[in-house]
Amino acid sequence: MTKIALIGAGSHVFARRLITDFLSYPELRKSTISLMDIDEEALALTTAFAKKVVEQHGFKTKIESTLNRREALEGADYVIVSIRVGGTEANKLDLMIPAKYGVKQGIGDTVGPGGVFYALRHIPVILDICYDMEELCPDALLINYTNPMAMICWAVNDYTRIRNVGLCHSVQGTAAELARYLGAPVEELSYWVAGINHMAWFLELKWRGRDAYPILRERFKDPEVYSRPDAHWAGADIVRVEIFKAFGYFNTESSQHMSEYVPYFRKRPELFERFKLDSPLERLEKMEEKRKRQEEELRELLRENREIPIKRSREYCSEIIYAMETGVPCRINGNVKNDGLITNLLRGCCVEVPCFVDKSGIHPCYVGDLPPQCAALNRTNINVQELGVKAAVEKDKTLAFQAVLVDPLTSAVLTIDETWRMVNEMFEAEKEFLQGFK
Repeated sequence: MTKIALIGAGSHVFARRLITDFLSYPELRKSTISLMDIDEEALALTTAFAKKVVEQHGFKTKIESTLNRREALEGADYVIVSIRVGGTEANKLDLMIPAKYGVKQGIGDTVGPGGVFYALRHIPVILDICYDMEELCPDALLINYTNPMAMICWAVNDYTRIRNVGLCHSVQGTAAELARYLGAPVEELSYWVAGINHMAWFLELKWRGRDAYPILRERFKDPEVYSRPDAHWAGADIVRVEIFKAFGYFNTESSQHMSEYVPYFRKRPELFERFKLDSPLERLEKMEEKRKRQEEELRELLRENREIPIKRSREYCSEIIYAMETGVPCRINGNVKNDGLITNLLRGCCVEVPCFVDKSGIHPCYVGDLPPQCAALNRTNINVQELGVKAAVEKDKTLAFQAVLVDPLTSAVLTIDETWRMVNEMFEAEKEFLQGFK
């Protein structure tokens, strides 16, 4: 019986999606799904959902629930990690302290001050999970969903023996957005996407076998197509279209995300209005409202007697497990070690590339050189990632400062002295979550 351990199962919206995905495959319905979190109340909510689905549909799936990580990992075949060290409290500090200095991030979980401090908090914990895996389930596949994706996967690759892949839904989400812009069913699109997590590039975009980029460029001559508030889940999509027009390729992730990875959009107040960008406070308020709404929706669902549908999402996780268990191959985009896959990005960094999956595992595809302008933008973020990984592993405050210092947005706004003060203030405010840094 296949055992799937979900570490961070208290993130109930995401956990519900994955559980339903697993159960959508008849071949996976005899699995053991072991749910683990340190938040007992949140874990209980996800567990109640999982057991209700299994009971309603009469599946033979075994649902385990535990606060003990090692218990969940014991004998696992697949370990899925989606955690948030420090929760909303730490995330708020990541956003609000830099904002006080003028670095107004949108999400703050990839690069920038927020992304670096996310790495400092999460990498030591995830390495500990991997060390437990080396003892309790050394042959298991680690599937990471935790941000900052590239830095975490880079650390796991360099400092553990655990097989791993990092997954995100930005490629699938962006494909759906592009289909909407084109007026095409997403099923009729084909694409080849590579780069780094949250900044990968649609190197090919085809609709019914023909290049769709000329159509997209024509559509984008009308700003109404991409600047309406409902044009994207995070609001208007002006930033990504600006990047597309300037660099020639459409990138993954939202405009809110992309705006904080480059130095062009968040450095002056009038630019926020022009590009319709959220401030850090607006972002926090929206996320908290969304979290409360989703939690109440889940509680209401559990109180009702209506049947919970088994509907598969666009997440790659269940597809990987299904392919490895049955041998039926699939193609995904995964975050893996750059062993010569993208030849004009730093060897050994973490890249997001197409991968084929079969019974023997995950097989990343060779990409070669990215267009030089795309590689140039990627490298500005890889610089932050390289220093951030070393800072987290060595618990070195100076390296953390240097990682923030080379961040494109921070360096567009702050001097060296101002960056020092901001980083020191963040270390002091977050010391509860950053033990052992010197």
